[in-house]
Amino acid sequence: MHGPTLTAWLLLTLCGASTLYCLLRSRRCVGEERRTAAGEAVMGIGMTAMALPAAVLSPPSWSWGVYAAVFGVAALHALVSLRHGGHHPHHLVGSLAMVYMAWPGHGAAHGGHGGGGGGGALPLVTGALLVYYAAYVLRSGARLVPVAGQMAGQVAVAGPRAAVGPAWVVRPEFTLVCRLSMALAMLAMLVAL
Repeated sequence: MHGPTLTAWLLLTLCGASTLYCLLRSRRCVGEERRTAAGEAVMGIGMTAMALPAAVLSPPSWSWGVYAAVFGVAALHALVSLRHGGHHPHHLVGSLAMVYMAWPGHGAAHGGHGGGGGGGALPLVTGALLVYYAAYVLRSGARLVPVAGQMAGQVAVAGPRAAVGPAWVVRPEFTLVCRLSMALAMLAMLVAL
């Protein structure tokens, strides 16, 4: 993501904060919820690295292949998890989106001047990912709006918890805000392609 420097710094901050939250959540939760938080933290680390402004660090050309390989493995893990009863198809889409952005010839791997075919046409995959993430952001944002009759502070926290880390880390609305932030950052990175 080598667009305008201010935008890159803002994305770097957003992705870094979301990554930190996911790491804290992975320490606080157990079982499937811990694995989910760890997967989101890996996604956040990759997105943070991709958001690093080119003025600060211009990654070597081979690093994009490493990103593609790491997120390819993450996509395979998400696929296997889904086949065995996992419930996060979003992780599969996110991992595949990261592979797509890191793949040689696409925007993130070449300074934000992506591989759209003739005349700046929007590539089909980029368009599909933009639609997916726009819908995900709208759906996540709508889920943050309180339902009539629900009082703030009465959100139930389900499932077992480890005793490590602050209790606010496992609040469902914070988790949703984290996911919304990551989706917004992904949307911004895709727009830059």
